[in-house]
Amino acid sequence: MIIEFSAENFKSIKDTITLSFKAEKFDDLEDYYIIKDLKNIRLLKLGIIYGANASGKTTIIEAINFLREIVLNPFEKKIEKFDFEPFLFNQINKNKNTIFALEFIFNHIKYLYNIELNKTCVVKESLYFYSPNKALVYKRNTNEKKQLVDISFGPKIKIKKERKTSLIGNTLWNNTVLGGYLKTNFESDQLHDVVTWFETTLKPTITPNTSLIAYISNKVEEEEINKDTLVKILNKADFGISDILYASKEINIDDKFIDMISKQPSIPKSELERIKNKGKIETKEILLKHSVSDDSYLLSIENESAGTKRYYEFAGILEMLLNGENIIPIDELESSLHPDLVKHFLLTFLVNSNKSQLIVTTHFRELLLEKDILRNDVIWFTERKKDGSTDLFNLTDFDSSVVRRTTGSIYNAYKIGKFGAVPDLDDYYIGRTAMNRKK
Repeated sequence: MIIEFSAENFKSIKDTITLSFKAEKFDDLEDYYIIKDLKNIRLLKLGIIYGANASGKTTIIEAINFLREIVLNPFEKKIEKFDFEPFLFNQINKNKNTIFALEFIFNHIKYLYNIELNKTCVVKESLYFYSPNKALVYKRNTNEKKQLVDISFGPKIKIKKERKTSLIGNTLWNNTVLGGYLKTNFESDQLHDVVTWFETTLKPTITPNTSLIAYISNKVEEEEINKDTLVKILNKADFGISDILYASKEINIDDKFIDMISKQPSIPKSELERIKNKGKIETKEILLKHSVSDDSYLLSIENESAGTKRYYEFAGILEMLLNGENIIPIDELESSLHPDLVKHFLLTFLVNSNKSQLIVTTHFRELLLEKDILRNDVIWFTERKKDGSTDLFNLTDFDSSVVRRTTGSIYNAYKIGKFGAVPDLDDYYIGRTAMNRKK
């Protein structure tokens, strides 16, 4: 589980911002918001980020996703460059390094991961674990002129000399050490656990354009998502769906289609040959069974509404959150969902999950009216500062009198700008000079 995540000089983030899941010292809704199986630390299951457009709330979860990607997908060549921009609104930051820090818990062990990089290379990197005291796993420095990496290990880390040499050789100057470990054939408990956490616990960010239908359906067929639970979640949300069926069918393909898929590097050659020889490709159809009065009907998911499709995806996400240990960032949670469904989704997660975390951005401010179901420490705000950079702050940073002076409602205080994080809109007048032009 994430304890804290910090970022500096990444896109709209100039100065260091920190998103924390440490619970404040009050017991509001303790049974629903606090992860239970941690001994000495109280971590929140949920973080909700509000903010105006272009204030940087999406950038925060993009930063988390970027860190995941550079760990799990190391470059193969030294000439490849990272695909991101530092803060560009002043000359100093254009030439400064980008810095991330991530503190998290996996298998009941706390880790601290730090990394400093620019578009060309990883400049510095370190990993610590606590057992129970802080101990170094490794520290890495890069000689940027020579494009060479030096890695030193802590005294508690027992790795044979030849394996250290192999790891250094596989850690290019534009790779993380964790990425180098993925290319190296030896075992290390700490390195293995950290890479596993990035791969299996921290999931990629879900955006409004992310299509998850095939992903969720494959997880169901592979029995990684329980179909009965998925149907139950859909029923609880009043979709009238009593079953989900998966049917396979073959369709004929032409040479143009074969030529197109031949250019996809992800398709194994053996599979490509099989498709060419058969002249057909197998597709899967997802059928949702609707119970209407005393009858039932099968409807292809392609013919369902956008909201039904989206909640089918979110029902699968919920199943993963409830029955595993997963951290899932979602950008614009309310996209294609009725406000009541957003609330239902969050409450289902909070009531039933044990060891997962959810990080969401949203414009759904009416949720702030639900003061009986929200803890203040899960609510975050982003605001664009005068220099164009992102500021991040928690609701608990404000004096409670701010809310009391605005009719006792977090919603009202946010709506009128007492917490910032809302657009500063001008009047509606643009001018109609174009209508006065001569034809």
